[in-house]
Amino acid sequence: MALNRNDILKASDIKFEKVNVPQWGGDVMVYGMSGAERDSFEASVVNMYGLTPVTNVRNIRAKLCVLTIRDENGVRLFTDDDAAELGKKSADVLDRLFAISQHLSGISKADVEALAKNSESDPNEGSGSDLP
Repeated sequence: MALNRNDILKASDIKFEKVNVPQWGGDVMVYGMSGAERDSFEASVVNMYGLTPVTNVRNIRAKLCVLTIRDENGVRLFTDDDAAELGKKSADVLDRLFAISQHLSGISKADVEALAKNSESDPNEGSGSDLP
């Protein structure tokens, strides 16, 4: 039986996982992103240098985590502006939560490699002042 419009729109298809973070003293809920959230995230880490898109991977783990760490009702705990502060937390913890966020959001290894391929590699290029 084929799904209709209402079946698709009412389907609860965002995955989530409770993750124990002993370094923080408890559990956090990590949610996958919606399609619109993922597009927004990807757009936020891409800068244009002339006609060349370049991925800015600076603080990318915290940027993804502020989008995906939520309360038990799926409400974000952090705003986009909290990424800089969250980025000061343990790299080990952020890396683990980043990997879980990637998995839940359908971000594949190939997607990450494509981002890395176009990433900024020379810190001396440009002033860096136009980077998020």
